Amino acid sequence: MDIKRFIDLLEADFFTGVPDSQLKALCDHLMFKYGIDPKHHVIAANEGNAAALAAGYHLATGKVPVVYMQNSGEGNIINPVASLLNDKVYGIPCLFIVGWRGEPGVRDEPQHIYQGEVTLKLLEDMDIAAFVIDKKTKEEEVQSKLLEYKKLWQKGKQCAFVICKGALEADCKVEYQNANVMKREEIIRRIVAVTGEDPIVSTTGKASRELFEIREANGQTHGYDFFTVGSMGHSSSIALRIAVNEPEKKVWCIDGDGSALMHMGAMAVIGATQPKNLVHIVINNGAHETVGGMPTVAGKIDLVQIARGCGYPNAVSADNFENLDETLKEAKKAAGLSFIEVKCAIGARSDLGRPTTTPEENKKAFMESLR
Repeated sequence: MDIKRFIDLLEADFFTGVPDSQLKALCDHLMFKYGIDPKHHVIAANEGNAAALAAGYHLATGKVPVVYMQNSGEGNIINPVASLLNDKVYGIPCLFIVGWRGEPGVRDEPQHIYQGEVTLKLLEDMDIAAFVIDKKTKEEEVQSKLLEYKKLWQKGKQCAFVICKGALEADCKVEYQNANVMKREEIIRRIVAVTGEDPIVSTTGKASRELFEIREANGQTHGYDFFTVGSMGHSSSIALRIAVNEPEKKVWCIDGDGSALMHMGAMAVIGATQPKNLVHIVINNGAHETVGGMPTVAGKIDLVQIARGCGYPNAVSADNFENLDETLKEAKKAAGLSFIEVKCAIGARSDLGRPTTTPEENKKAFMESLR
C-alpha cells in the first residue's frame, strides 16, 4: 500500500514512536513531511515514552494519536497501556502501528523469532484490537477496519495495525547524515586494539555485527564479546553486573546513542554503583542507523554532562581518531568508572554481514572466556 494513501486514511496529525526498518516507508514519509516537529512528529526515547506523549496529546486535543514501533517495543508499552491508557483507567484512545519482525514463516534474525510468535498475543492480552496489513491488503479493508476502530476509540480503547514486511511502500527517500568524520567500524576496530582480552558487551544492531567481523578479520576468538543482539537499551546494565562480579577484569560496554537514550536510567544505576573497572562507550551518531537512520535527540544533548551528573568520575568526548586513541588508552589504565562519548558519522558498509554463531554459542563462549 502506498504510504501517502495510508497516512491520509488515518486522518491523524500527531505521530510519535521509535523507528523500525519494517516501517521505513512510514518513518521516511514522516521525516519528509514533518521532520522533527513537536506539534506533529516526535521520535521518542522508547515506546513507553511514546505512549505517554500520545496520552498528553489526547488530553490536550481530544484527538487520537498514532504511536509507531517495532514489535520488540511491545514490552515497553505494557505499563502505560495497562495502567494509563486502558479504558478501565483513563480510557485514552490510541492507534499503534507495529512492524512485525519475526513474523512466523518469514526468515528473520534470532532475536526476533520469539517476539514475532507472541506479537499478536501480546496485543490481545493488552486488549488492543489488531489488524494485520500485508502486501495483499486492499485499501478498502483498511478503511473498513478504521470505521470499526473509530467506534472503539469513542469507548477509550486502543487499536493496532500490524505491518508485515513490504506492506507499505514509499517513493520518497530521505538521506540521513551528520558532520562527524569517524566511521563506527573504524572506531570499534580501535577499541578492539586497546581492549586486548578484556570482555566487551556490545549493543544491538550494526555495532555488534561490526565487532563480530573485526574479530573474524583479526583471527580472534568471539569469546571476549557478548553481542546483545536484541534487548535494546540494556547492554550497559549487562556490562555493569559483569564488572561487579569480575572486579579484576576491565569490562567494556560498546553502546549506541539510541540504546543509551532508550533506558537512560541505567546510567544513574551505574554511577551509583561505581564499578571501578567499567568503561562505558557511547558511539553517538545521533541516529537510529540500524533501522534506517532516523534521528535521535542525542545530537542535541550533552551526554558527557549527563554521565557526570549520574556519577561517572571520568567522562569525556572524542571527535577525532587521535583523541579517541588517547582516551581509550587512558580508560584502560584508569582506576575508576569511565564514560567515553565518541562522535560518529552515519553509515556502514553495504556488505556488512551478521554473526555466523548462534546466540547460545555466543553465550557459552563468552562465559567460558570469563572463567
